Amino acid sequence: MSKIALVDDDRNILTSVAMTLEAEGFDVETYNDGQAALDAFNKKLPDMAVLDIKMPRMDGMDLLQRLRQKTSMPVIFLTSKDDEIDEVLGLRMGADDYVKKPFSQRLLVERIRALLRRQDAVAGEVVGDTEDTKVMERGQLRMDPLRHSVAWKGKDVSLTVTEFLLLQALAQRPGFVKSRDQLMDVAYDDQVYVDDRTIDSHIKRLRKKMRSVDPEFSAIETLYGIGYRYNEE
Repeated sequence: MSKIALVDDDRNILTSVAMTLEAEGFDVETYNDGQAALDAFNKKLPDMAVLDIKMPRMDGMDLLQRLRQKTSMPVIFLTSKDDEIDEVLGLRMGADDYVKKPFSQRLLVERIRALLRRQDAVAGEVVGDTEDTKVMERGQLRMDPLRHSVAWKGKDVSLTVTEFLLLQALAQRPGFVKSRDQLMDVAYDDQVYVDDRTIDSHIKRLRKKMRSVDPEFSAIETLYGIGYRYNEE
């Protein structure tokens, strides 16, 4: 049973969403501000967190920043209906997905299940002797899907589930272009729609993480209007 943390200062949302997720078989913990959630997470992390952005004491952005210092667990943001800045900033800071308020609870359940499936696949719970589960080495890059580990020039790089899947898809075929639509198919289930901006934000954060261990990292090339390509170094 996956443990989901809901963090939102709207008690009506906490109550109704928690009831829906529990009916779907999830173990749910609720928090009405970011600091209370962080205090609990410092003791034991859930399998996934669903965070509102605007909260008292500590907002969702600050909480995500603290979380990304120590964990790559999946995070979904709840954003206001028209605030695109929050969506883009959240993705660049390391959120895996976002859902706009007001939202369909069925949609949120689907997003949670999709993200957990991706996490299970990356973590090796869907194990088989396939290209997606073998250790992959491409020049200075080493990826071990069963351990969810990435190293560049021998230095470990901590990636979220989405970032890992995107890098894996690009690096599996160096020199070949992956369109944004193809990368969406890799990172998201068919029933989950995301736009180009979402993929671009994940790629920007992925590059930033790689450059944190190697400022000269340039293996991921942007082909404007087409997509992305991994060039083996």
